[in-house]
Order: sequence, then C-alpha cells, then structure tokens
Amino acid sequence: MEAMQFTGKTVNDAITAATVSLGITSDQLQFEIIEKGSSGFLGLGSKDAVIKVYPNKSSEEKSETKDVYEEKKEDNVEKKSESVNNDNVKAETQKTEEKSAVNDTPKKPEHEGPLGDPETGKQAEEIAVKFLKDVFATMDIDVSIKSEYDENEGILSFELSGPDMGIIIGKRGATLDSLQYLVNLAVNRKVEKYTKVKVDTEDYRRRRKETLERLAKNVAFKVRKTRRPVSLEPMNPYERRIIHFALQNEHGVTTHSEGEEPRRHIVVSPKR
Repeated sequence: MEAMQFTGKTVNDAITAATVSLGITSDQLQFEIIEKGSSGFLGLGSKDAVIKVYPNKSSEEKSETKDVYEEKKEDNVEKKSESVNNDNVKAETQKTEEKSAVNDTPKKPEHEGPLGDPETGKQAEEIAVKFLKDVFATMDIDVSIKSEYDENEGILSFELSGPDMGIIIGKRGATLDSLQYLVNLAVNRKVEKYTKVKVDTEDYRRRRKETLERLAKNVAFKVRKTRRPVSLEPMNPYERRIIHFALQNEHGVTTHSEGEEPRRHIVVSPKR
C-alpha cells in the first residue's frame, strides 16, 4: 500500500484521522510530519496539519473495511487496467456508498437488530449539543440546533439553522465537514457504543450531492463529445464516491481517481 496523506487541525488530529480511517492504533503508524499547521478555528484562517502515513503490512490487513482504503484499493486496480469493468465499479461503489461521507466510518457490525440504543443516543446528544453550543458561543454566532437519533442505524443527526449559515458551511462545505468531524470525535471519545454523527444546515448535503451529480452528467457528455479525458477539481472521498456512483452506468465513459490527499481528484475518460 502506498503512503497516504491525512490532515487535521493539529498533528494529533491528523494522526487520529489516520488511525480511524485505517482501523489501526497509533503505535502501528509510521508517519512523517509534512505540515505542522497554524492556529485558526474550524478552517477559518487556519492551515491544517498534514502527515504522510506509511502503514506496515499488518495494519494494511486491518484497514480493509475503511472507506479511504477501499477507494485506494479500487484506484490501484484501475491503474493496472486500461478500462474498468462496469460491474466491478458498481459493486465497489455500492459498498463504499453505504459508509460515511466526511468521516471514514468503521464497518457496521454484522448482526441483526438496531445498531444504537436510546441511552447511548441520549448521552451522545448531550455531549454533541454542549460541544456545538460552545463552538458557536466562541464564534459569536446565533445558531438553533435540532437533533434526531435513529436507533436502528445508530446515527445522531443535527440540523442547524440561523442567519449566518454561510459561515458554518464554508467553501464547498469545508467548515461544515470540519465541524462534523470534531463533533464525531467529541462524542465517540466518551460513549461506549459507536455513534455516527451527521451535521447539516439548510439541506446543504442533499443540494451538494445533486450539484455533483449534475456536474458528473455534464462532464460525461463533454467527454463523449470530445473523446478527451476531463480532470475534476480535488474533492474529499465522499464527494468522489458520488461522482463514481453517478457515472458507473454512464455510456461511453469511465472514471478513476488520481493524486494524493488533499489534491486527489477524479478523471473522467472516454471508454475505449
């Protein structure tokens, strides 16, 4: 497995992101600090810390259920072939589509029954609400917080509303993603049963998904017409999966990812 880059507000957060994504402990990581990062708040005027991770062989085996590794594995297969079998892409994309978008979420336990429980949901909600209120108080922003806990899926969802939601969303959702990532950390460091936390505002995530799907269709049309590949802008793993999924059955085109995080991007190419 090639070296991978991870980012975080601090070096420790980047290490945490790597261990969560790869499903290993920090003592199994071999990493190099690329950028220590500078002070800031939730992506506002800050510079993220960046580390390059060199996991050992045993850690690679443990990371097979993580989204980042799944996509890396998919991309390595794509690089070894001039074209990708559409059925294989469909199966791979459907596996990863079911997982988390901004935070690489561990594979759901293979058992029947609900993944969450009311007590865990209540505890997680209390922790998350306090965390969010402290953040918004520090930012001096008036935000209303509405929560909902899905006991069957073990998912705690928050809908934020207020006059300054543009600040909360940030450029292409970067600040909203950072906020969701930090809330997940705050919650799952204190609850015993893993709880996935989703944070949204003004239905941004659905609207962003629809925008990316339209972009994918338009780019596919251009590629078919010109017979030339088109490189999209860098995207996070969740957004790249949306593009892959949108074009998996698109006639005459194929997709693969190139580059390293955070500049990893999708290339849409004519199918030969």
